[in-house]
Amino acid sequence: MVYELKTEYGDRGYVVEYLATNESEYCKSWLLLPAENLWSEYVRGILYLMCMFYFFLGVAISSDIFMNSIEVLTSKKRTVKQWDPEKNEMKEVQVFIWNETVANLTLMALGSSAPEILLATFESIGSLGVDNSDKDSLGTFTIIGSAAFNLLIITSVCVVSVKGEEAKYIKEFGVFLLTAVWSLWAYIWLLLVVQYISPGEVEPWEAWVTFLYMPVFVFLAYATDNGWWRDKCSKKNEVDAQEPKQMDHIRIMTHQQRRGSFAGHATAGKELHMLEMEKQQKLSVLSLNSLDKKSRSDDHLHPYGNDRQHSISPGLKSAKDINVSIDSDRDSHEKEHDQANAEDRLVKMDKGKDQQQTLSRARNHKKINTSIMNKARFRHAVVSAMTGTKKRVGSGHKSARFAELVKQVQSINQASREGKMPAGDLYGKFTFASDRYAVLESAGKLIIDVLFHRNMPKAGMKAQVMNGDTMTFKNGSTQVTSIPATANPANKHNMEQVFEGTVSVEFETREGSGKAGKDFKYQTGVLTFKDTEYRQTISLDIINDNQFENDCDFYVILKNATSGTSLGDPSVTRITVVDDDEPGEFQFETPHAYADLSSGKMKVTVLREYGVDGKVTMEYSTIDGTATGGSSLSKDVDYIQTSGTLEFKHQETSKTIEIKINKEAKGSKNFVVALKNPSLGAKIGNRSAVVCHINKESIEDRIAEVIKEEEEDEPITWPGQFRNAMSIEGGQDEDGNDVPPSFSDYLLHFLTFLWKIIGAMVPPTTILGAWPAFVFSLVYIALLTLVIEQLGHLLGCVVGLKTSVTGITIIALGTSLPDTFASRTAAMQDEHADAAIGNVTGSNSVNVFLGLGLPWVLSSMYGLANGKPYKVPSGNLTQSVIIFSTLGALCIIILVLRRKFVGGELGGKNPFIKWGCSITLFLMWTIYIILASLKAYEILDWEV
Repeated sequence: MVYELKTEYGDRGYVVEYLATNESEYCKSWLLLPAENLWSEYVRGILYLMCMFYFFLGVAISSDIFMNSIEVLTSKKRTVKQWDPEKNEMKEVQVFIWNETVANLTLMALGSSAPEILLATFESIGSLGVDNSDKDSLGTFTIIGSAAFNLLIITSVCVVSVKGEEAKYIKEFGVFLLTAVWSLWAYIWLLLVVQYISPGEVEPWEAWVTFLYMPVFVFLAYATDNGWWRDKCSKKNEVDAQEPKQMDHIRIMTHQQRRGSFAGHATAGKELHMLEMEKQQKLSVLSLNSLDKKSRSDDHLHPYGNDRQHSISPGLKSAKDINVSIDSDRDSHEKEHDQANAEDRLVKMDKGKDQQQTLSRARNHKKINTSIMNKARFRHAVVSAMTGTKKRVGSGHKSARFAELVKQVQSINQASREGKMPAGDLYGKFTFASDRYAVLESAGKLIIDVLFHRNMPKAGMKAQVMNGDTMTFKNGSTQVTSIPATANPANKHNMEQVFEGTVSVEFETREGSGKAGKDFKYQTGVLTFKDTEYRQTISLDIINDNQFENDCDFYVILKNATSGTSLGDPSVTRITVVDDDEPGEFQFETPHAYADLSSGKMKVTVLREYGVDGKVTMEYSTIDGTATGGSSLSKDVDYIQTSGTLEFKHQETSKTIEIKINKEAKGSKNFVVALKNPSLGAKIGNRSAVVCHINKESIEDRIAEVIKEEEEDEPITWPGQFRNAMSIEGGQDEDGNDVPPSFSDYLLHFLTFLWKIIGAMVPPTTILGAWPAFVFSLVYIALLTLVIEQLGHLLGCVVGLKTSVTGITIIALGTSLPDTFASRTAAMQDEHADAAIGNVTGSNSVNVFLGLGLPWVLSSMYGLANGKPYKVPSGNLTQSVIIFSTLGALCIIILVLRRKFVGGELGGKNPFIKWGCSITLFLMWTIYIILASLKAYEILDWEV
């Protein structure tokens, strides 16, 4: 039997093809050439395959332009007014218009998944009014195949791409889990629609629900990203301590051509990946210094009052019993206000809690968290489109001052914990009110009480105690009330005996660990008690210096009582001087430093933070890394080995260490400078060492170089884009020298020349805020996808490859390969795993909600208007979705387990676990392809 096919070409004539049904399959497409069905199937198969890969190159070029336009769009800012708590005024700040999570799940997902989404959409539009209930959809299976490839293969590649033993984890794990759950639900929903709710048919409400899942998904991701689900109180505490928002990346914002863009379109900025992290750390340190200096000038609190100090007795129940005053240079109104606030804060911190826990918690708030978020989006020849970060908050300077105050209170309470009141038969005796006192060194004075016990109370009456107070015994507890320091004669009937007359006693200070003239002033004198006096005070002068030292003690003794009196217990009191000087914490300004080869010097800065009191010394020394040190510079010596002692004088906050570098050093080398052995009281911070790089440029040099390159390039114009698309350039070696183009550079330039020229026709991103570039590049992708869709059908028709198998293999791989290389680069270079695999689950969700939701809406509404249902084949689709959903859930479980037991989703110390996970994920993808293909060819008879 011969099949006759006649194809007319208007007035130019027609072609008649005679096809044997048992030898050739008749393929339909608007892409076919006249009589193309008569060509050899092998030739046509090879040509279709070559054309598909060639058009995949075009998709990569057009996607590059599309991503550039998205980057410019998402980098736009707007000016808002925010309250500045430091200056107590409103200020204008610039913030990004697009939230990072929203942009990532909308524009960014559209950019990376545009081919799959457009393929499904165009196929659906072309099938309107045609009964395809018995044919699989190429677009649908491309979306499922792309999801499987992204989740399993890209993750598999990224797991082993991390070098060394480092384990990288997803920082925004909450958003990742949300998108992971939604990605699984998206395919479960797809299964429910085509197999169970309305088998073989998509009703309009199902199509709209699928499509409307997209805004719901984006909203929930946005809410999770902003922490809407966290406890309001916890969130409020975090917001109270927020620092000014900082950008994760340094961008050079110009409108010059970028060599990174295939067609020469401008991007929103060039990001310096690792070095700008150091820049942010530097900015955080400078900000911290500013806050700390301000806190010390504004909130410097001293326990005790201005002119009188109270002894600390065992009856002290909370920090509220200590008077707090502010520096004397502030007016009385500010003193009273700040004193009340300080007392209230201390009571809240101390009430009902262990004091040591309170102190530990307060200390934890003392240091500002400088954690830096790095969310660069790597894609094929594309700079990331995402620049906004969640704020990381750190405690403000007020919390640091609270911690100091709690520390002082705890020291004083500890010093007086064993103190005791006068006891025993004290009639006619002199005693101190307490056998020990504690005072801050900065207080300057301490007032202590000396008591003369004139009265002998009747049985059952009240006994006189310290400071003229009385203590009533009730049911084993005490109740303290105050009485005047002089007796009222009218109360004498309450006493059995009263010691009358004027008496006196001498006092004298004695050295302990504290030395006279250094820690306190030597004093001696006579206290005279008149006939009605019970109490006298001694004013002791405390010497305040700026040097940190251990707490010290000295003593005051009573002696030589007169007029028949004697000394009671305690007649000796110990004074503990609590040192409140803060020598500070010392660390390097940045974790990395870069040599100035022009001067032959390496300079690193050591910062002093959290205190500037007194003289501090510490040692430093150099340690060889890949660079070799020596006593003098030579061919084999890269730097002069250096060691010495840094001396910070009182209130000095920085010192610079200078190291001589060999200007002729070759290659990329480094060494380390470390701090050690700080003097008493000083601490070494987290950055106790700095890695010094030779032949690497500083951030400033990098920025200057980028700006220079920008200025050298032509302004972005259409002619400039064409010149850039036609030119070819090589790379640079490690020393920054230009390298001529290689053979592969010329080959790729030849293969992509046509696509780059077409891409140069897209309007520059500098026109109308990049929106024309966004629209026209999307049209560019759409036209290429339209051709790929036809080539996919023709290839399957010629070689006998099922449409579902074509979609999950060839087309899925072709559209996903650029993302694979980008994710691998991100896994190797990025600090966390977010950029590598964090976006995979979000893209998979968007593929279903947009890539299937939009075609379903169009087709179902068209069918509703024409009174026909929208039929979809459910056989192969059902099994494919079930297999992918099962394997996808296992993949998510593997990632979660790796996070818990390995420390991160990518990499890890154990190579067996790392490679084992990677191979497992690859085998899971292979299993998916094999099972889905066997079902498509009906070799595997599996009905659900």
